[in-house]
Amino acid sequence: MEKKYQLALDAMQNAYAVYSGFRVGACLVLKNGEYIIGANVENASYGLCNCAERSALFAAYSKGYRKDDIIELVVATDTVTPSSPCGACRQVICELMNQEALVTLINPKLINTYSIKVSELLPYQFTGDCLNDENKL
Repeated sequence: MEKKYQLALDAMQNAYAVYSGFRVGACLVLKNGEYIIGANVENASYGLCNCAERSALFAAYSKGYRKDDIIELVVATDTVTPSSPCGACRQVICELMNQEALVTLINPKLINTYSIKVSELLPYQFTGDCLNDENKL
């Protein structure tokens, strides 16, 4: 099994999913050959939960990495059909990763895996360009 897949699956095991039981792990693959992982962390106040994808991306940015450093995000779920990132994660992924980077969805058996470019993940993205003065009427 490829290291990036194993790391995402290992991160999934670290999830704190005491309410939903839905564990998610993520592994960022960096251009320099390093990996950064994240897991979902729930909270009794659901709005304060953090998804695995955002956990990994926030960890990477906290270490000084930026979108040009990231080539792939692997997301692991313990489901027959690998799960897609939620809407909040899609928005963050679209801002913090290059549009040509890959998002790969897997499960422990590596069946039904799916890869998609960030540019295809969220059509009609809300970006910083939407906030520019040149975009205002």
